[in-house]
Amino acid sequence: MTAWLGMQPIATTHGLQIDNLIGWIHIFMLILFVGWGGFFLYAVFRFRKSRNPVADYRGVTSNRSVYSEIGVAVVEAVLLVGFAIPIWAARVEAIPPENQSLVVNLTPEQFAWNVRYAGPDGTFGRTDIKLIDLQSNPLGVDRSDPAAKDDVTTVNQLYLPVNKPIIVNLRSKDVIHSFNVPEFRVKQDAIPGLTIPIWFIPNVTTAEMRTRTGNPQFQYEIACAQLCGLGHYRMRGYVTVLSADDFQKWMDGEQAKLKALETAGPNPFGQ
Repeated sequence: MTAWLGMQPIATTHGLQIDNLIGWIHIFMLILFVGWGGFFLYAVFRFRKSRNPVADYRGVTSNRSVYSEIGVAVVEAVLLVGFAIPIWAARVEAIPPENQSLVVNLTPEQFAWNVRYAGPDGTFGRTDIKLIDLQSNPLGVDRSDPAAKDDVTTVNQLYLPVNKPIIVNLRSKDVIHSFNVPEFRVKQDAIPGLTIPIWFIPNVTTAEMRTRTGNPQFQYEIACAQLCGLGHYRMRGYVTVLSADDFQKWMDGEQAKLKALETAGPNPFGQ
């Protein structure tokens, strides 16, 4: 419905709902623009000085303007109650169970996106601010904690499986950032001191989108939608949506790297 608005192709199951809402809003905005614009031109012509040289202090006695205002209020109520509130409830309140989803912790900072997966045990391990190292351990993961040994971390690269609910827990290390992937129809601020969950189901892999768009270099891009400092322009991340098998192969590869690092030396994680 929003192709005529030049929006990016949809790559999540809920994307069509968002686009339909945006489309209807623009249609009603167009109707209001034409209606009020036409009324303005009519008023300018109808009450021109040459036709009304003396002011009429009684004004208009018709109730047509009241009816039009009621009509506008009804349309706005329909948009709010019929579209906006149900979508908000579905996206914010109806978060799927974690045991049926992939849970990812996403922690932006000036100027990077830090991604963390719980690993095969499904439990995020302990972190310690004293262990933070911007190069080797930006999240301060404590690898001495058994639950943290299999935690996978990446920077500026978010890998996701297709057709599976994704829960992204957003937090920030410094200032307000905003997680925005246009094709996913997802945008949420990351606020210091808060953990904000968002969820979605990607249904188009990166490879499929490259075929659809005819662009072999296509990437889902994470754009920070908040001006977060002088380096805001270079705060770019990428999402790679894989098939379930390919995602598992990637995760297995990351686990193999962790085991190799663990056996490589006493302090393989810069702690």
